[in-house]
Amino acid sequence: MSQTPDWETQLNQEAIQCVRTPGDAPHIAATEQQVQQAFAECERITACNSKTFHLATSLLPRPKQLAMRGLYAFCRTTDDIVDLGGDSASRELSRWRQKAVSPQVDATDPVILAWSRVRGDYSIPGTLALRLIEAMADDIAHTRYPSFAHLADYCYAVAATVGLMSMHITGFEGEEAIPYAIRLGIALQLTNILRDVGEDWQRGRVYLPQDELARHGLSDEDIGRAVVDDRWRSLMRLQIARAREMYRAAWPGIAMLSPDGQFAVAAAAHLYSGILGDIEAHGYDVFTRRAHVSAVGKLLRLPGIWWRVRRLAGSPTSGRE
Repeated sequence: MSQTPDWETQLNQEAIQCVRTPGDAPHIAATEQQVQQAFAECERITACNSKTFHLATSLLPRPKQLAMRGLYAFCRTTDDIVDLGGDSASRELSRWRQKAVSPQVDATDPVILAWSRVRGDYSIPGTLALRLIEAMADDIAHTRYPSFAHLADYCYAVAATVGLMSMHITGFEGEEAIPYAIRLGIALQLTNILRDVGEDWQRGRVYLPQDELARHGLSDEDIGRAVVDDRWRSLMRLQIARAREMYRAAWPGIAMLSPDGQFAVAAAAHLYSGILGDIEAHGYDVFTRRAHVSAVGKLLRLPGIWWRVRRLAGSPTSGRE
C-alpha cells in the first residue's frame, strides 16, 4: 500500500501496545483427561462451523492445531452469545468476559478450559481477547457503520484481534509482522460481511458502509428487498476489490511467521478469499445463496498455495504480485 491511511496507523499502534503486554498464565485445576476432552469439544465445534478453518489448521503441527481450534471455539462461542440478542446476550456476554480472562479457570466449561490452556501456553495478551468481546458487546446495539474507517475498526476488533492471537500460536518474528496480520484479519472479515449480507439483514444488521451505499444510490431498504442491479453490482465490485487488496497487502507477512505455520495461514487466506470469486461467479447475488468454495475446490488449490509459500520463503517482500 502506497500510503497508510489514518485508521490503519491507529490500529497498528493499538495492536503493538497489546502485543507488548503478554498474557498471564491462568491457574487450571483440571486433570489432563479433562483438558483433552475440552480440546476434543473445540475440534468438534471447529469442524461443524468452519470447514475452511478446520482444513487450514490441519496443516499445522498437532499441538498448534489443537491450540488454534481452542481459539476458534472461544471466538465462535462469543459470536453465538451475541446472536442471542437483547438483554440476555448482554448479561451472558458479561459473564463470558469474566471467564475469558479470569486467573481461576472454570473447568466445567470445555471451551473456557481449552482457551485458558491456550492463552497460558502461548502467552496470548488478554487485552486482545477483551477487545474482541467488547466489540461483540457493542455489536448487539450497533448495527450500522457510517464509513469504511468505522467498519475497519470493527473488523480489527472482531477479526484482526483473532489474527494477532493466532500469531502467538503459530509464532512470529517480531512487531513488523503486526500490520500484515491486521490486513489479513480485515480482509477475512470483509469477506464474511460480503458473503453474509442477506443473513445479517435478517438479524437487523447492515455492515456495508452507509456512505458508500448512498454514493451508489442504495439504501437499507434495497438490501431488505434483495435488489441485485447495476447499482448493487458496482458497490460489490468496489468491496471485493478492497478485500482483495487487503489480502494482497497481507501476503508478505506470511514469511514473518514460524515456518511450520506458514502453509496453514496461507491456506486459510487463499481458501477464504475464494469466496469472493464465487460471489462474482453468481452475479453478486448474496441474498438467495451462500457463497462458498467446494471441498474439492479447496483441495485442488492446496498445491498451488504450498508452492507460493515456498517461493515466499526467506523474503518478506517477494510475495507481492
